[in-house]
Amino acid sequence: MRFRRPGSGQQDLLSQLDHARKLAAEPTGLDKLNAVIDFEIFRPTLIEALGYKDRVDRGGNAPFDPVFMFKVVVLQKYFSLSEEQTEFQIRDRFSFMRFLRLSPGDAVPDKNTVWDFKELLGSETVGLLFRQLDGVLGSRGLHGKECVIVDASFVEVPRQRNTRGENQTIKEGRTPEDWKDQPAKLRQKDTDARWTKKNHQVRYGYKNHIKCDARSKLIRRYRVSPANLHDSQTFGELLEPDDHTVWADSAYRSKESLKLLRSRKLKARVCQKGSRNAPLTTRQKRENRKKSSIRSRVEHIFGVQTYQMKSHRIRTIGILRAAREIGLGNLVYNLLRMVHLTPQTA
Repeated sequence: MRFRRPGSGQQDLLSQLDHARKLAAEPTGLDKLNAVIDFEIFRPTLIEALGYKDRVDRGGNAPFDPVFMFKVVVLQKYFSLSEEQTEFQIRDRFSFMRFLRLSPGDAVPDKNTVWDFKELLGSETVGLLFRQLDGVLGSRGLHGKECVIVDASFVEVPRQRNTRGENQTIKEGRTPEDWKDQPAKLRQKDTDARWTKKNHQVRYGYKNHIKCDARSKLIRRYRVSPANLHDSQTFGELLEPDDHTVWADSAYRSKESLKLLRSRKLKARVCQKGSRNAPLTTRQKRENRKKSSIRSRVEHIFGVQTYQMKSHRIRTIGILRAAREIGLGNLVYNLLRMVHLTPQTA
């Protein structure tokens, strides 16, 4: 009896094009993302912030298009890829090629090019792009300003194996003396990250403080800090004059925070917290449950970033690079959320 053996046929250009056409007939999330937003809106910001406007063409290989490279970085963050895997997956996956408008055989940026572009991008430019996207979301009516939720999550980095004396010196804002004579070692030491402990779990790294819209679950503002900074310390920086009602957990409840909300004429929906000598009453627990039904929507954001984008762990050194990676994670989350919300508002 004869059998048909897949893969035994001769591969030619026409068969590859037919294969790509069949794949394109079933759009992916990346195809939908390309459909809901024109990445060209970021071109002026990228050219201005990256300094391409003032550069003189001196010949040689021209740099890759900044919008194209930004989409490469979006891919890398979306799928939690290393620079090496980003280069390989762009060559290997038709969905990546369609997203980047590439054809088989086109030039693909290598791992060093991706790394250099991210270094050139920096945390400030990521912040500019995030605010520009927020303006686009607002113009399409995808987020409101009635209710906002404030919360923070840990973002861990590779743990440092320092002595107690070295850690104490770092906390004081100084560099250990024996590190100064070892530049290679010093480059591998993160002196900005901090240790902290919560719910009997030890963390090392940074915090992603965010404010999101309670209705759409879109991130509106964010700030990056070392992990040991208390959540309430960034409360005022995240709030804006046009906010109306603020929802938060008990970590944000203090006399200073409530006074700040009253001074800005904002409605406070902050969960109450008990103490050893003053436990919560039945009424207070019932009120906390009602507040948590709204406040818990922010956990969906952290869930997507943790389990889908793997943004709860990064492999960078220094708070500037951490702010860039965390900011990219917040920006890409809003892009994914935009894909989900656009059909509902169309």
